[in-house]
Amino acid sequence: MSVEGPRRTIRATPQILKDLRSLRVLVFHPDDADGKQLTDQLQRIGCQVQAFWPPLPTLPEGVDAVFLAVRPDCIELGFDWFKAETAPTLIAVVTYENPTIVEAVLHIGAQAVLGSPVRSFGLLSALVVARQVHGQAGTACRKIRKLEAKLVGVRQIEEAKSILMRTRQISDGAAYDLIRDQAMTKRVTTEVIAAAIINANEILSIGKS
Repeated sequence: MSVEGPRRTIRATPQILKDLRSLRVLVFHPDDADGKQLTDQLQRIGCQVQAFWPPLPTLPEGVDAVFLAVRPDCIELGFDWFKAETAPTLIAVVTYENPTIVEAVLHIGAQAVLGSPVRSFGLLSALVVARQVHGQAGTACRKIRKLEAKLVGVRQIEEAKSILMRTRQISDGAAYDLIRDQAMTKRVTTEVIAAAIINANEILSIGKS
């Protein structure tokens, strides 16, 4: 009689790990032991790495992640790419842990923090976690923008219906049907038709008391 051993669960490698070898990474760190360790370890992971110090005020195209040494001499950096909508994943590398440094890390919007002295252990986890957080934040921002746009559209449709109800003496339902029919005929969204009605009404209202 055979006895089966424990079954192994085979898990698929997450896409975020598969993508590491295609990442373009910038290391903004002084050319010291930590800077060399960062660059060497990222290259072992398979990332395409470039190192600079001091940090560049403008990032090259296509950068996926940045490791930035947060030092007292760069606390006041105010580069636009920190807060840009298309900002890459940002990992702060800190030597000190005091309120000033922590405030700087928050100011630049870092998605992860790597302590100094830099060791090979922990760097991969910091990069992966930061990429995950960065991706989730981006997804959340896109959803928020869509919801905000939808809310604006709803308000425009309500305003357009009100204009039609007042100028054509029709019901709420009839006003919406008119907007919808025009949208279908012109193959655009109801929001586009509503905006056109509002704009036309504003133009026709010019000069009226």
